Amino acid sequence: MEFPKFILGDNSDYPTAIFVVHTQFPRFIINLEDDEVEWLEDFDAHDQKELETETENFIKLATEFYDREIEQYEND
Repeated sequence: MEFPKFILGDNSDYPTAIFVVHTQFPRFIINLEDDEVEWLEDFDAHDQKELETETENFIKLATEFYDREIEQYEND
């Protein structure tokens, strides 16, 4: 099965949280309420350095995805 790059997540135990799941490497879940990121990968030292430089970009992409999804919901 092929998944989209981003998936919105919701959970009633976290009523104010907005989760975005990134399904491609590096896989992660971000809570847009506080920008907390949970990585779903194990990283070596080389990967860790790349992540440090790319994390801001991942957050930006996840936020842009969320904004597009909300805009589509509001326009329907």
